[in-house]
Parts: sequence; C-alpha cells; structure tokens
Amino acid sequence: MYLKKALWAEGVAAAKASPESEAEQAPAATAVQELVNSLNRQRVYREVTLALKTGLRDARAEFSFLRVRGLRSLLKFLRSVAESDSTIQLFCQTQSLSELQVVPALFQHSLKEPEDETVENLDHIFGVEPLKITSPSTDAEVALALRVLEGCCLLHSESTTLAHHHKAIPVLMNILSTRGVLEQGACLDALVSIMLDSSANQMDFEAYNGIEEVAELIRDKQGDENLRLKCGEFLLLLIGHVNGRERPPLAAIHEDVRRLLGEKSASLIWAASQFGSTLDPKERLTALHIQARRVLESLDLY
Repeated sequence: MYLKKALWAEGVAAAKASPESEAEQAPAATAVQELVNSLNRQRVYREVTLALKTGLRDARAEFSFLRVRGLRSLLKFLRSVAESDSTIQLFCQTQSLSELQVVPALFQHSLKEPEDETVENLDHIFGVEPLKITSPSTDAEVALALRVLEGCCLLHSESTTLAHHHKAIPVLMNILSTRGVLEQGACLDALVSIMLDSSANQMDFEAYNGIEEVAELIRDKQGDENLRLKCGEFLLLLIGHVNGRERPPLAAIHEDVRRLLGEKSASLIWAASQFGSTLDPKERLTALHIQARRVLESLDLY
C-alpha cells in the first residue's frame, strides 16, 4: 500500500502559501483544512480496507501459491502501515471487524496442521460435486505467515489475544521442533511478539516447555549457527522482558535456564538481558547480536 497525495491537498497547500488577507481567510481556511483532513482519513481507510481484503482473499485460498501471494501482499501492507501512527490506528480499527482480522486467517490456513485427507467414498466421482482438496503449506508459506503474525502482534496488541484463542503457542512450538531453519528463525521472532505483555501466551509457553526446546536448539553444535544465535537473542529478549516484574508468568525461567545451559551461561544471560536501555534501536540490535554471540561462546557443551 503506497499512498499518493490527494489532488485537493496540493490546492490547500498552494492557498496557504499566499499571504494575502490571512486574517480574513483564516476561518475559511480552517474549515477547508478540516474537510481535507476528513476526506484524506476516509481515503486512507478505504485503501487500508481494500489492501486487507485483497491480501486476505488470497491468504484464505485453497492453493499454496495463492496463499503465498496473499501473505506477501499482507507483509508489504504491514510494513507500509508501520510508517505512520495514523495508519497504525486505522489498521487497529479494522482488526475489530471479523472479516478483516488477519491472525485468525493465518491459523485457519497457512499455519493449520495438515489433515488426513483419506477418501472415505467415491461419491465425488459419480456425482456432480467435486472433491475439495487444500494443498499443504510449503516452507516458504509458513515462514511468511509467521512474519505476518509477528507484524500484526507488534502493531496491534489485541492480536496477541486472538493468537491465544487459536492456540498459537502449541502451533508455534510444533513448528519450532519439526520445521526447517527458515521457519524456525521466523518462529522465534513470532514467539517474542505474541508473548509481549501477554500473560496467557507466556503461561502457555511455560506449559509447553518452550525453554527446553530453545535450549536444545542452542546446545546443538551441529545446528545452524545463525539459528543458534537467534535462540540466544530470543533468551536475552525474553528474560529482559520478564526481569523486574513481580511474580511473572515465567517466574521459573531463570532456574530453567541455569538447569539447561549451566551456571556460567545463565549468569551471562541474566546480566546481558538488561542491555541497551539507553541505546538507540540500531545500537540495541548490534548489542543484542554481540551478547548472543557471547552466550554461545560461554556454553559448556560436553
């Protein structure tokens, strides 16, 4: 979604540039400006809803290649929305409408567990009704769906609640334990976003032994190096978010990390998870990567 400046906006700007009789024109100019702002908000809202409807139509399709196209469109749309506070607010408004909600569509299609499509009878051959078959999700589709989920939860806090209603943590933990590196990396980022300020999702993560799964990946010397680094970043972000809270849902996380990764690594994670509070976003990201590398180097792997 790339918004173009409306033609009437240029006219208003030109009128404001003329200094003639400013005092006389002020009330009229204010009224015109309010009208322009209202028209512009309506125009942007129509574009937001159109982009959502178009992306969701493909994201709910039966064929994977169509769903991938829809997910790419939604991801591009979310990146465009994130550029402006006003468009973020419009996006949040649309998520109160069931037909425009993105998160349920993700779990009902791209992140849906494959079903056993055993043919019980041959009525579809001898009758007029064709057998409806939905193609399974590809690796690229799952990774895209996780990126879209991450974006929705970061822009719209209520999306974490929608994710919880669709059993997000069990679904994502299954992806983390069974899928490839591409999906696992996207899954870790999505886990951070859906657990952010969501006690329900944090409790689910603890109930499904999420820390054990992440620790297993980070301890695997034969595993992908970038994935192991991302696991380190995940632990730093998670523990940093939990620290300082009274009786958080993940109250036992420090003991779990100490048990799974050893005292040295647990102490390093505990200290490093407080990094970057005064840094700008780019410096914070660099610091996160450096600390994750140190966590990997500190692991006592035997």
